[in-house]
Amino acid sequence: MHSTLNTWLKRGGLIAYATESCFGLGCDPRNEKAIQKLLKLKQRDAAKGLILIGSKAQQLTPFIAPLTPQQHHKMRRAWPAAHTWLVPANNACSPALTGGRDTIAVRVPALAATRQLCQFAGMVLISTSANISGQKAIKTHQACVRKFAGRVRIIHGKIGHWRKPSRIQDLISDKIIRK
Repeated sequence: MHSTLNTWLKRGGLIAYATESCFGLGCDPRNEKAIQKLLKLKQRDAAKGLILIGSKAQQLTPFIAPLTPQQHHKMRRAWPAAHTWLVPANNACSPALTGGRDTIAVRVPALAATRQLCQFAGMVLISTSANISGQKAIKTHQACVRKFAGRVRIIHGKIGHWRKPSRIQDLISDKIIRK
């Protein structure tokens, strides 16, 4: 699975996979064409930015600007969890990832299968709810197949038991962006 999934993603393929609260859509965050394809599929405004997920905090480091040891500790202490941190972005991050801001949203997911997916893929993944923007997030594999078959590679899985999307918190100000 590793090499074929990695190749699919590097070539700009999109995937759908189980997350803590719903199915997510993702792609290689370093592939600008894939990001644009994902935004178009979801009909999502690029100014909203996107969340990146990784199998562990170190996997996300290339996308994050240097942090203090205390900031690293605070972020890592909360993971793995359905807790997304808004952190200073590395200057090399695409505006499509950051929404044109100087921050990027990152998470090490609570759901072990989602962390394993990042590990198998050999990369950080974009994670956005599997839906058309403004519509309800997809909760089952079957519904994902009905909505996105033929347009994304759907990874079989079962979502976690969280009822709401991940909490989003600003690392610097501690402000809760989404409960």
